Amino acid sequence: MSDQQSYEGGPYSGYDPYGQQRTPGDWAPAPGQPQYPNPYADPYGTQQAPAQQWQGQTWDTQNHARVPVAEQPYQQAPAPQPVEETGPAFGPATLAGNARITDAQRARLEGRSPVIEPGIQPAALTALLGALLAVAAPLGSYALVVPLVLLQAVTAAGWFRLNGMWPARQGIALAFLGGLVADVAVLAAGREHAPAAILGPLGIWVLLALVLQLRSHASPDERMYGLMATVASSALAILATGFLGASAHAVSVGAAAVAVAVLARALPMPTPVSVVVSLLAAAGTGLAVGNLTGLGTGGAALGAGAAVCGLIGHRVAGYDYPSRFVHFTAGVALPLAAAAPAVWLLGRVFG
Repeated sequence: MSDQQSYEGGPYSGYDPYGQQRTPGDWAPAPGQPQYPNPYADPYGTQQAPAQQWQGQTWDTQNHARVPVAEQPYQQAPAPQPVEETGPAFGPATLAGNARITDAQRARLEGRSPVIEPGIQPAALTALLGALLAVAAPLGSYALVVPLVLLQAVTAAGWFRLNGMWPARQGIALAFLGGLVADVAVLAAGREHAPAAILGPLGIWVLLALVLQLRSHASPDERMYGLMATVASSALAILATGFLGASAHAVSVGAAAVAVAVLARALPMPTPVSVVVSLLAAAGTGLAVGNLTGLGTGGAALGAGAAVCGLIGHRVAGYDYPSRFVHFTAGVALPLAAAAPAVWLLGRVFG
């Protein structure tokens, strides 16, 4: 082979990488295409090869066939409408979708009373405890202490739970201990010195509760809240000792009147009618028991006065959707505990 044969048309003129010999006519551009000497002379890539189309069917073409999309005509956006300046920009308020609202708040918003008063079962327990006090009083002071201690324990626990403080074992124990100290003081001093024997422990327990709350590491608001609950619970438990300081006849009349009043209040009647019926029933019970014990007609006034205090305690126990535990503690004990000072005072007046 000669040198002229080897290098004619360039050193690699005879090399075809794809096995196809091209003639100079193969490089001729198609009609309508720009005239370029070779396909690499287009620096901007304006000359594009036709796209390859697959004519057969595959899994993609069978299961993922294209869905033709109709062309939407151009639509002009609507002009903004003017606002209703006089009307509200939001819908009416709803109550069902707010999970944080309490039952008491929902009742207030709906115009209902947020108070659920204790039912017939707590009233029956109050009547039973009142009957125990009325029967034990003529038997002597030591017999009266047994139902009184039970009353003081339920009072201390119920008041803390009524205020939403649970568990509050230290506060409950402190209030109950104050009631026990007052009982011992009255038994030691005698009924004639009952006011001093009751007021002494009451003052000491208020001071003790204040000291204990000052030593607490809780926030100032929590300490103040705990102080008020402890003082109130201790005061109610200590003032319940008034049954032990009153005369036996006054205790029998007052406890029986409160028991009947609470039972009548639990009957399904409108509230005003129920209150009037309760007071009348308490006065009648006081008159009947007073005739048996020697108080006479004064028993009616004593029974009505004790029933007024008892109904106040009954109303407090039903504040703001209380729980079932509140009804069976505070709802049972507060009517009798609140009536104790009135029984002592009215007993001295009419006895």
